Amino acid sequence: MQIVLQVEQAMRLGRLTPGDRLPTAAEVVGRLAINPNTVLRAYRELESRGLVEPRPGLGTFVRRSLARPRDPALEQRLAAWVRDARAAGLGPDDVRALVESALSGGLIGEATA
Repeated sequence: MQIVLQVEQAMRLGRLTPGDRLPTAAEVVGRLAINPNTVLRAYRELESRGLVEPRPGLGTFVRRSLARPRDPALEQRLAAWVRDARAAGLGPDDVRALVESALSGGLIGEATA
C-alpha cells in the first residue's frame, strides 16, 4: 500500500503526469530491497484504479492526473505553519497527527468550542 499511496501522492502533487513511465519492478526492488511481487501487486492495484497502464515491453505509464489547480497563497500559508510547528518543537509525526486531526474535523470542532 505504501507504493500505491506514494504514487498517488506524486500524481496529486503533479510530480507524475500522464505519459510518465513508472520505474520497472526491478528498479524499485533495487532501490528499496523489497519483494518484486510486492511491486507488481502495487502496480496492479494502480492499474485497477485506472491510474496507470502497462505497455508490454515498454513499462507502466501514468494514465491520468490527480493534480488539482494549485493555490500559491495557500501553499505559502501551509509552509509558514509547518515552519511555526517545527519552531515549536513538533516533529514530522506530530505535524502529521495535527493535519490528520484537522482533516477529520477534530481541530475545527475544538477551535469553535
